[in-house]
Amino acid sequence: NIVSKHSSQFRGNAQHDALEFLLWLLDRMHEDLGAASPAQQSRGPPQVGGPAGGPHALARGEAVGPGTQQPRGQSFVQSHFQAQYRSSLTCPHCQKQSNTFDPFLCISLPIPLRQTRALNVTLVLQCERWRFVRVGLAVPLLGTVADLREMVAREGRIPPEQVILAEVSARGFLRSLSDPEALGAAGEAGPVYAFQPPPARRAVAPSLGLVGSSGSLAVIGESSTARSSDCLHRAPGGRILLLLCNTAGTGPQLARFGPPLVLREERGVSWEQLQQSILAQLRGVLRGEVRPQGPGALFRIRLAGGAAPCTYLSPQDPRPLCHPAIDRALQLSGAGGPPHVKLTVEWDMSTKERLFGSLQEEVVQDAESVRRQQQAHGQQHSCTLDECFQLYTKEEQV
Repeated sequence: NIVSKHSSQFRGNAQHDALEFLLWLLDRMHEDLGAASPAQQSRGPPQVGGPAGGPHALARGEAVGPGTQQPRGQSFVQSHFQAQYRSSLTCPHCQKQSNTFDPFLCISLPIPLRQTRALNVTLVLQCERWRFVRVGLAVPLLGTVADLREMVAREGRIPPEQVILAEVSARGFLRSLSDPEALGAAGEAGPVYAFQPPPARRAVAPSLGLVGSSGSLAVIGESSTARSSDCLHRAPGGRILLLLCNTAGTGPQLARFGPPLVLREERGVSWEQLQQSILAQLRGVLRGEVRPQGPGALFRIRLAGGAAPCTYLSPQDPRPLCHPAIDRALQLSGAGGPPHVKLTVEWDMSTKERLFGSLQEEVVQDAESVRRQQQAHGQQHSCTLDECFQLYTKEEQV
């Protein structure tokens, strides 16, 4: 009520800006104290903001006091609060420097924000068997996927150019991550997986012996078979990388099961050979018998993650991996990491239950870094007043 008698803008019980009130209060006290001083009345209003001390006495971006010029009758508001800020602008070509001086009574300092955030990445590593481990990383807020690729490569002890980064949700593949992308949205739509491709050596595609009575699955590797002779005239491009995930159900009940996999395959393979390769990769989680059925009867294969919607590979296609949609997917795989194609293997529920039982998603082991990063980033961020001043006076390129 007392303040509102002297300033109508603060009348009533509405909310007011604290900085605006502080500046008004300092200014009003300075005026009243100056008016009460006979020396101040004889000199008139004080002049503030001169380049006190000369430019050589001031450092770049430094707040200093009013210097040696002490006006007669100045109030304690000037002596305690008033200073001036020097801003130096230097041309990077001719090195010419220009300085400006701004007087102030108070400074609004920026508060340094945390520069990193915790991001969990599941590594799918190639060793004697598939190995899944989830690691915790402190990724830069303003970084790119290329930075994340370097960090994952160090964690997995593999070359960065061999890392494939993709978001995988409970319903399947979402998208691959390319190096120029910002890290801000990485991991928001789904967990991030980092895949290590298998060796680039020429591998012999296994041939499956399908046993219908014993309830077991035999995998037999052959040097040459009748099926492989169908691929003497291979399509251009040789072998390609395939990222696979298995799903079962339809609509809202669609869910991913089993581990996501990576395999290299010849472009010229037939549907039967592609199906055999996929089953060979899943032999560790298969439990039921696999009966020989018609071509493509076990599952359907759909292109996932950015390709045309509902693009399925046809079992009647003699070379399904030579479909034009595969070429488009390779072109859209993005910069960074080896080119690859994401495929979703769709099973009906009855076949899935018969062959895999109640198998859910892969079992992932958490590394110690997951807990450490969550604990570090879960704590309240703090900073010192000196860090605030350093950020306020930080040099920047304009």
